[in-house]
Amino acid sequence: MKYVAFLRGINVGGRKPLKMGALRKAFESLNFQNIATVLASGNVLFEAPRASPPALAKKIERRLSVIFKHDIGVIVRTIAEIQSLLDANPFKRIKVTPRTRFYVTFLSDKPKSVSKTRRSPNKNFEIVRVSGGDVCTALSADGQTTDLMAAIEKEFGRNVTTRNWNTIARILSR
Repeated sequence: MKYVAFLRGINVGGRKPLKMGALRKAFESLNFQNIATVLASGNVLFEAPRASPPALAKKIERRLSVIFKHDIGVIVRTIAEIQSLLDANPFKRIKVTPRTRFYVTFLSDKPKSVSKTRRSPNKNFEIVRVSGGDVCTALSADGQTTDLMAAIEKEFGRNVTTRNWNTIARILSR
């Protein structure tokens, strides 16, 4: 079965630096196969026997903690789930400008409520879709990623990790 692990907060602003070669070796030590990293922001493709993504995430978190000596949050999705997300194209109704950016925040827990489209008070970002496992957001030219992340964490908790929509497409092209 093919999976992707999204690691939270590594190689961002000098925090929790990890070399991708060391990360691949950590995944190899779990007996996963066909391991590949995508970018240096903690996206790891791998194959493993069928298991629940949350169980795999816990297994990976424990191993990374032992190897790297600090906690690293992990959210796992099947490649089929990522393909379904890409196929759904949640941003198709958003007017795109050269400075529009799209993000997907992966949730470790299902949200308590599934909200409808919401905009920030200053209209710099919009929550386009909330599903059982992800939040899709559009950020306007004037918006700050830090404001978006703060709003997401306030609404959905800190056990989340966010990726640019282009990164999601790149993961599937591997």
